[in-house]
Amino acid sequence: MKKIFRFIKKYFREILRVAYFVIAIVLIVLALPQERRFKYEFQRGKVWMHNDLVAPFDFSIYKTDAELIAERNAILNKFKPFFKLDTGNVSEVIQKYRSDIQRVISGFDEDVQVSPEALQMFEDTLRYVYNVGILFPNEYAELQSAMQNGITVVFHNQAFDSSVDHVFMVNSATERLSRVFKDVFSKAVDSIYYKDFKNISISSYVKPNLKYDPESTKQVKQDMMANLSETKGLIYSGERIISNGEVVNADLYQILFSLKREYESRLNLIDDTRLLVVGQALVVTVLFMVLFLFLFHFRRDILDSDSKVLFILLLITTLTVISVLLLRRELVSIYIIPFAIIPIFIRTFFDSRLALFVHLVTVFLVGFFVPNSFEFVFIHFIAGVVAIVSLAKVYRRSKLFMSVGLIFLTYSVLYLGIVLIQEGTPMAMNPLYIAWFAGNALLLLASYQLIYVFEKMFGFLSDTTLMELGDTNQNLLRKLAEVAPGTFQHSIQVANLAESAMHKIGGDPLLVRTGALYHDIGKINNPYYFTENQSPNFNPHDGIEFNESAELIIKHVSDGVQIAKKKRLPEQIIDFIKTHHGTSKVLYFYRLYRDRFPDLDEGLDAFCYPGPKPFSRETAVLMMADAVEAASKAMKDVNVENISSLVDNIIDYQQNDGQFNDSNITFKDIAEIKEVFKKKLQNIYHARIEYPEESASNK
Repeated sequence: MKKIFRFIKKYFREILRVAYFVIAIVLIVLALPQERRFKYEFQRGKVWMHNDLVAPFDFSIYKTDAELIAERNAILNKFKPFFKLDTGNVSEVIQKYRSDIQRVISGFDEDVQVSPEALQMFEDTLRYVYNVGILFPNEYAELQSAMQNGITVVFHNQAFDSSVDHVFMVNSATERLSRVFKDVFSKAVDSIYYKDFKNISISSYVKPNLKYDPESTKQVKQDMMANLSETKGLIYSGERIISNGEVVNADLYQILFSLKREYESRLNLIDDTRLLVVGQALVVTVLFMVLFLFLFHFRRDILDSDSKVLFILLLITTLTVISVLLLRRELVSIYIIPFAIIPIFIRTFFDSRLALFVHLVTVFLVGFFVPNSFEFVFIHFIAGVVAIVSLAKVYRRSKLFMSVGLIFLTYSVLYLGIVLIQEGTPMAMNPLYIAWFAGNALLLLASYQLIYVFEKMFGFLSDTTLMELGDTNQNLLRKLAEVAPGTFQHSIQVANLAESAMHKIGGDPLLVRTGALYHDIGKINNPYYFTENQSPNFNPHDGIEFNESAELIIKHVSDGVQIAKKKRLPEQIIDFIKTHHGTSKVLYFYRLYRDRFPDLDEGLDAFCYPGPKPFSRETAVLMMADAVEAASKAMKDVNVENISSLVDNIIDYQQNDGQFNDSNITFKDIAEIKEVFKKKLQNIYHARIEYPEESASNK
């Protein structure tokens, strides 16, 4: 037991790496569909390369999706919605009619008689109208398109077809009754009395009684769809299906597809799936073993890093599991999944060779259980290669749009080629596939934003985003070099100083270097107010007051923040712009102002930077490097002693001024930073104005 513990302790890191692979294998095997596969692979338009195939059992030929859709559409086009006819209220209407007639007759002074035949004629018309049916007005408007082929009227549990023109609307029923009423009573009574009968409201006898029955309509429609046969023929056992070398045309493809469907259905009726799981586990394990061996022999640096191994395995496992879930749901095509994101991610963080290898492992894994495996692997392999090649020299994320466009074009062209091989005409292309490819491209663009998340999760931020921003070919840095070349050189020197210091004390050297390159970007707006950009014979500060000069100098911080936000620089870089002077003073003009106005204590805040103070090791180091590099250029006599004294005085002044109180930097760190600066500054200087000493009265 002790030997086992010693072994585990000695090889704990290696055991942990193996555990990562085992967990990934288990997750994928558990996610894989527990379904057996047809042993033959075939494609429409390709030659049958296997032996002659004979039907092993009787099976039905399934209709194609197009045939089923056409038959369903035919049923729906001929379908007639159901309406319930209710004649129960006709007796009430007739009773009202009789009461209205009797009321009119009783109002005459003379004895007026209406023949029973005339009264009966109108009653018969009422019964006829109600027996035919009166539609509800709102239902007619809503169901007008569905009623084009007619309706099915249900009366006393019996259904009969009727056209919309045969039944009555409220208006047509009213017109019919009004016409009959006029014909009857204009002849039955004298015209003197007829005018009183005309006052009877015929519309009060019209009450809709033909109501839409949604439940019956839905049920009958479902029954008709359920009774639609999915098959169109039968193949008997022993019947030859296809011979070796024969081209798989559309009819043969449908027969083979039907055989495959029936074959897999019968195989999956077997309850014991243990051997199936074992087979899947072996296939998945071999693929991961190949990946492990590749990393072991060619990329040991990745295999020795927990975060890098987890990142790669997470990508493979996530894409595989998503593919399995999508195939189970059958809602959208597998081609909408952006598999090209794997080579993009791996290429961004590592190299092209590893990106292609990991992409192939993932595509082989998924291709093992998707329909038309060869097409799937072929298309995604080419798309992955295009993704890697198009991203070979990417410095900016905007280049991703070009890569995604090429990937979409690759998918579309390959699909067209396969359709021409299988169908022989481009008209057979399914527009839905183009839509899936377009969705794939959009997901690629959206998924690429996950790089930021992965950078945070796995520590990749400094090696990707910051290198991109630190490229001096960036438009903003190039503009700084053109407009304010002295500031640009100053920024580079500060970046070198700060980066060296961060290497010494530990931290993020690339972050501080990038921050240093952008810290003075605000000087683009007024470059000639800063000495490093001035000509020897011209100083724009000569004609203005000291406080105005200080304001112009201080403004480069707010200008820098504004420019950085406009250019959408990361907030971490903007922090360097905000804090590189902290809350310190513009000492040059502050001392000149104090010398001229020694007794005036008002208005001194105009010489202070707004802050905030540095709040991290990186921002504190940049503040030191910026001040030291700027002051070193004002030295007239450059030697080791003077440089050492300069560095000590400036950093001690900043420390005593409380500029480092909010940053997690130690006294040991500050001492080591001083030593780095002293060594580096011996070879970095050029002429600058000398800072005037502060008079004793102002100290």
